[in-house]
Amino acid sequence: MLTSPRRAALLCTLAATAALLPPAPARATPPTAAPPTTLRFGDCPTSVPTPPAPERVECGRLSVPLDWHHPKSPHIEIAVSRIRASGTPAERRGALLVNPGGPGGSGVPYAVTKRAKLPASVRRSFDVIGFDPRGVGRSAPADCGPMGGLFDAPGDDPTPSGAPAEKRYLAALRTMADDCARQAATALPHLSTEQTAHDMDAIRTALGEPETNFLGVSYGSYLGAAYAALFPHRTGRMVLDSVVGPWSWYDFDVLQSRALLRQRTTFFAWVAAHPDRFQLGASATATRTSYLTARRALTEHPVNGIGPAEFDRAVYRALGRTERWAPLADGLRSYLRTGNPDPFRPATAFNGPDSRNYEAANRIVKCADGPATTPHRILTDLHRTRRLDPQPILTGMEATTCAYWHHRPTHRTPLGSPDAPPALLVASEHDPVTPIEGAHQLRPLLPGSRLITLHDDYSHGVFASRGNACVDATTAAYLTADTLPTEDVHCTGPGLPQAPQPTHR
Repeated sequence: MLTSPRRAALLCTLAATAALLPPAPARATPPTAAPPTTLRFGDCPTSVPTPPAPERVECGRLSVPLDWHHPKSPHIEIAVSRIRASGTPAERRGALLVNPGGPGGSGVPYAVTKRAKLPASVRRSFDVIGFDPRGVGRSAPADCGPMGGLFDAPGDDPTPSGAPAEKRYLAALRTMADDCARQAATALPHLSTEQTAHDMDAIRTALGEPETNFLGVSYGSYLGAAYAALFPHRTGRMVLDSVVGPWSWYDFDVLQSRALLRQRTTFFAWVAAHPDRFQLGASATATRTSYLTARRALTEHPVNGIGPAEFDRAVYRALGRTERWAPLADGLRSYLRTGNPDPFRPATAFNGPDSRNYEAANRIVKCADGPATTPHRILTDLHRTRRLDPQPILTGMEATTCAYWHHRPTHRTPLGSPDAPPALLVASEHDPVTPIEGAHQLRPLLPGSRLITLHDDYSHGVFASRGNACVDATTAAYLTADTLPTEDVHCTGPGLPQAPQPTHR
């Protein structure tokens, strides 16, 4: 577990690293371009969920420059979805753009699924607008081909130990970067967060809206902060949920990897507190031994395409939401008893088209957003993480690829602006995917902003996600009545999950 002094030391290291990077411009002036064509909406592809009647989802496409700094460059099309506000014309407050995170998350279907969870007052007040960011889904989707063997099953152990394994690990990163350069070619520099922020403003213009209201979750918080930096005077009400801090993507990935160790330690103790239910040991040490036994067995003898890489991906996903803890513990018990690794198999095949696009877009965006790290630092941080825990979880370390990237950005994505209106930030106290430090670090870049903290909560994604009345009511009031809290808000979370009753075995 990362102790408080070590966490403080890591944050100091991140701050020092950020200070050495080329500074982003304090205010970025949007390039001049002809107004985009008005969006024309029609029927959606069958892959987009259908909202309950009488609501209807509409889809359209918007043509934008590949490079907003050269508006006459080749154009790409951005896929957009819309569900109109359900209230009266007098209740309508405008359009609310939404982004599910990533980078690489598709926003067109998300508009439907997220809207269904929003408080009724928000649904009545806003047209909810989803969009696939450039490089994602139906918006000029990125393709990196085999990505250095990322989709091979079983994959290589993602936590190399020893010089030969580390050499193979770095070689795979280089091959991944080469694959992306070969497949994505000249698009690499332009699938960035800054360019996507320009696309957001083009959507605003095409909708005829005077300002952009925005709900961004996880990476969406980073995208929202980038929009505020570029278009502070067109920024409306902005909810940044599960906040990514203003670090380089590599520094963020390192911080996340340490937070995952804390979360896994909490998970081991929680499982051990229910020995009759899970039967993985009556102490955190015994539960950890069961976990390591399962991972070691899959490393030595992968089964049906599932090895250590697939195991770690399943653990990474489960640790981010407490409702997935019991299924993970059940899967560990089942595998240790039967040798069947199916509980660690993702619900959707990892090598499916959506996953391939997500993994490609994720790395392309991260590598386009700022200067890269170095192979030496990757190994140095790997050794440091191993000293904290010999068996770390490195699944979220996507920005390591940037060490071998063919396009080298010279500045970091600017985030926030003193000229933008205050935003509402929302964070879970023990979120391992976007640690709460990110919200504390980003807030000074959006002066006057307020933070809602869901205490005693261990999951990623908070507003209209955790079912917390305090969070949802405060955020809904901000969106619908422009009522920003006068001070930070502290909400009581659910605590650790209740273990379900034992099933018949």
